[in-house]
Amino acid sequence: MAKKRKAKRAVNVKHHHQFQNQNQNVAALIAQVTHTAHSFLSRNDLLLLPSQSLRLESLISSLISLAPQPKPSPLLSPPHRDCWFRRFCSLSDSRWLNAFRMSKPSFSHLLHLLTPSLAPSFPHIAPDCVLAAALFRLAHAAPYAAIARRFGIAPSEACRAFFAVCKAVVDNLGHLFELRTGSERVVVGFGLSYLPNCFGVLGLARFRIDDSLLGQNGCLMVQALVDSEGRFLDVSAGWPSTMNPETILRESKIYHEVEESKELLNGPCYNLHDGNLIPQYILGEPCFPLLPWLLTPYNRVNEEDSFGSAERAFNCAHGNAMELVGNAFGGLRARWQLLATSRKWKLECVEHLPFVVVAGCLLHNFVVKCNEKMSDEGVGKGCLEKEEGFPAFDGVGDENAVRVRDALAMHLSRMSSRK
Repeated sequence: MAKKRKAKRAVNVKHHHQFQNQNQNVAALIAQVTHTAHSFLSRNDLLLLPSQSLRLESLISSLISLAPQPKPSPLLSPPHRDCWFRRFCSLSDSRWLNAFRMSKPSFSHLLHLLTPSLAPSFPHIAPDCVLAAALFRLAHAAPYAAIARRFGIAPSEACRAFFAVCKAVVDNLGHLFELRTGSERVVVGFGLSYLPNCFGVLGLARFRIDDSLLGQNGCLMVQALVDSEGRFLDVSAGWPSTMNPETILRESKIYHEVEESKELLNGPCYNLHDGNLIPQYILGEPCFPLLPWLLTPYNRVNEEDSFGSAERAFNCAHGNAMELVGNAFGGLRARWQLLATSRKWKLECVEHLPFVVVAGCLLHNFVVKCNEKMSDEGVGKGCLEKEEGFPAFDGVGDENAVRVRDALAMHLSRMSSRK
């Protein structure tokens, strides 16, 4: 028996040594691969697209986490003076659009607008580094550790920089929501589409969150008013998906400013050629109620019902206008990957989501106003896909609203027959 136990221990020791040797071989191989990948990344970080370098960093980190002991060295941040951003600043302007979703002149203009708000909070970090770090996270949904490596700052500073920039954008660029200041421009834009006295198109978008209380497809809702150029005129963010669109509308600021305080859409009516008067109005998704100032499309009560030429002309013009909302949200998501359709926000971060969405919408308006094109990388992300629609409102429409819509439908029908 003693000989058997001794032999068994010898076999176990042998297997243990073999296992250790295998682990060492695997660790050595992984260390070699990660070293090679890291060296490639260090030599080519200015040549790679942000999405490529972020993907490579993620693969290196995953490989390190799977390695047996001893593990290879993690990716480290270079000194600030040698960081990616300082070397990137010397590159040609064409690279800025991919990295920060705006050209270098637009970045400089934005930096000029936000520096007074950013500088006091970051006495030891240059304002351009703070702004660039935040835009990089917003543009590429980059983790704070990846931002820290590129900008030569700590991950905690990267986090603080992101929210400081979002706050500075909301505090300083709120005038880019031009519902109250750019009404003439907005009306002229829609007038070119034969929609007289139109002040925008109202729609909803979903932003997914990981919250069991809201169900598997739980999300926060964002209601937005968009002009004919795809700019956001008004944004109301943070509504839970358990609320229906009508309730969101009636709780939003824009509804109260139209219905109660009468601050909006209280201007003169437009006189059509047939003598009908059209008040100021906006177009809304079918999920909203039909109101004198919120015109939704004609809806068939029965499948056998057919539309006349006027109803078809209105629904066609309405459908074309509603695409402006989808394109605006699509452009927002494509430009700022942190707000992409596929991204699911963690529950502990949800309270910040409305704030980030509003900042993203303002920055969207900023780059549109600067005539910035979408970067090739942004377009390739596939974020322009259409979202699932919302159920149509099944209540009774306002009688005065029916009259306004019918008059506008006849006007559109006449205009379409003249083309």
